[in-house]
Amino acid sequence: MGSLTALILLPVQQAFSDSPEGLKFPMEGISNIEYSGSSTSAAAEEDSGPSIHVGGAVRYNVILTSYESDMSGTSGDFTWDTWRINMVVDNPGGIGLNFEYRFYPTFDTHFIKQGWLEYDLTDQTQAQLGVTQVPFGNLQYNSNNWWFQLPYYVGLEDDHNMGLKFTNTTEDYQIDVAYFYSSDPFGPPGPAGTYSYNVIPGDASLSERNQFNLRGAYNVGTSEIGASLELGQLYNSARDEFDGRFAGAVHADMNLGAINIKPQFLYYSMDAKDDAGNDLETVTMGAYGIPYEVATEAYIASLGIARSVDVDFGPVTNVTFYNDFSYMGKMVGEEFTGDDNFEASIHNITGFLVTAGPVFTYFDIAQGVNQPWLTDQFGMGLGPGHGDDPNSMFEDSEYNIRFNINIGYYF
Repeated sequence: MGSLTALILLPVQQAFSDSPEGLKFPMEGISNIEYSGSSTSAAAEEDSGPSIHVGGAVRYNVILTSYESDMSGTSGDFTWDTWRINMVVDNPGGIGLNFEYRFYPTFDTHFIKQGWLEYDLTDQTQAQLGVTQVPFGNLQYNSNNWWFQLPYYVGLEDDHNMGLKFTNTTEDYQIDVAYFYSSDPFGPPGPAGTYSYNVIPGDASLSERNQFNLRGAYNVGTSEIGASLELGQLYNSARDEFDGRFAGAVHADMNLGAINIKPQFLYYSMDAKDDAGNDLETVTMGAYGIPYEVATEAYIASLGIARSVDVDFGPVTNVTFYNDFSYMGKMVGEEFTGDDNFEASIHNITGFLVTAGPVFTYFDIAQGVNQPWLTDQFGMGLGPGHGDDPNSMFEDSEYNIRFNINIGYYF
């Protein structure tokens, strides 16, 4: 394998604001951009030595919210989002390493985002072992903004798990096959201390096990169309039994000149049971140290549109405008959302990304109904929703808005 550049992939992460009125957290943001930043090489000058490239990022967040409660002095905030360390190692022997560790000061948590060994079996086929991205849906991201799309919040966008993946890439197609024994390793405060959303112990003693993924995508010019399948198990440690789960998606990533369009439709179902063997309508999922409830069966339709504009304005070289929309309909039992069942979740992000050398700044207007991060009552939304929950402090679901600026320096 040749010498690797220190690529800092921009999965731009969450910042959170803790106020007396409740937790108000922005979501993980992302971008398709790869930044080739400065690097430090510990390689020997001879070709026989490995090369080590180190990078990282520091990010800050500016927040202004308008949720169910009236705006007040605590509706705005300026926080330190995160800092992280990246390392890419290229070994002439053929085995490489890709590693990223993240720290979130406002969450009191830190964890591995990714960490895999890689080996090129052929010029077209690579194997990755460790904490690697799950091949499902549009890759690397199904979105353009700092907040992702709704699939991220149920563990189906930019998900990372512990396992083994094979990727075969040609000029015409890409095929990924993977097996994951478990979810990604967690840091403090426990199973919810991860980058990816996973099923974790809550009202039931559940965890993810034995997941198989198959993804295929065919290239059409500079665009691709594809489909993904995911089969896995939920292990109940109290009953010492396994139950099944499934997810499938059709997706496309289309480039039309300076315009990018990402349509995707997915369906997932979890045959989850509590510790007594009763069927569950929701499971507990968690990330960034915080759990919430998610419906066990749903479909999610999403559409992202972006327009890239090159500019010459001081250090600013590009501005990308976008709108990312996703709709989640819960299907617990046999009825669709909108009848006598769980309420739908809606997520829409309008904004633009400003690129200025190593600084990437997202300006987002995040809007949502039953979006668990856009509410005074954090975590409410992906289960029954506000309106159908008898314990909710709200009579009806509301359309909440958050203005968010995320400023990141990548090196």
